Amino acid sequence: MQRVIITGVDRSARSRAAADWAAREALSRELPLRVVHVSPPDGPEPAEQWPYHPEAVADHVVAALTHRHPALRAEGLHLCGAPAAARHTVTGDAELLVLGLRGEGSHPSVSMGSTAMALARSCERPVVLVPGSLSGERPPGHANAVTLGIDARNPASRAVGVAFEAARLRGTRLHAVDAWTLPTQAAQRPFPVLEEDRATWEDDEVQRLSDALRPWRGKYPEVDVLEDVVLLAPDVALAHAAESSGLVVVGRRSGRTALALLQHAMCPVAVVPV
Repeated sequence: MQRVIITGVDRSARSRAAADWAAREALSRELPLRVVHVSPPDGPEPAEQWPYHPEAVADHVVAALTHRHPALRAEGLHLCGAPAAARHTVTGDAELLVLGLRGEGSHPSVSMGSTAMALARSCERPVVLVPGSLSGERPPGHANAVTLGIDARNPASRAVGVAFEAARLRGTRLHAVDAWTLPTQAAQRPFPVLEEDRATWEDDEVQRLSDALRPWRGKYPEVDVLEDVVLLAPDVALAHAAESSGLVVVGRRSGRTALALLQHAMCPVAVVPV
């Protein structure tokens, strides 16, 4: 089965920004890109088909991408049906599925579209959700930095692998962020936590993170890793780290953490199934 990167598009500038990110990722991985557009079975009214018919949306995006990236191998595919369900059917051979964080039908007050949310929650392949509204506009932050959200006590190995591979491809440092909390017994104490106790618990967490990443350091010796243990809620810790990142990788096991991060995402976020 041929590996491929798939990007879902509609007629919005946001989806073209995601498609351009997917095109650059496909080139870096030397993989073909499949551009998929899904239209509802009953189709739009003729007046709503401007500037091109649903059947031509994917091909139109492919033409624009190959013009901007002449070395890109890309094909367009048009499907009918519910967007999330239809895209599920074509992701079996996908290395990544790339979408805009919001689609053309999203209300301006909605930070995350329904299709993006559905696929982030249930897709069997890694889903990258890209904010932005202009085709070719690079997200804020350092374009090559990669951040990994990791639970040192129960690391999601598939997400860790995606993050290390992304850092290797970009030739950049991997920032591994482990957000931890004080032990249960600390909250039960009638007095504030002693500094020496907090330091001991933090040292234990630092060691757990080091142990969790050691096999991956051996597999990817060329990747420089910054291990970061922070006493914050996971979504807060990752939001801070994402400010200087071009890609954040989280495991879907994190559930609420991933969705909370996506509500305020300023750079692409990869949600990886466990």
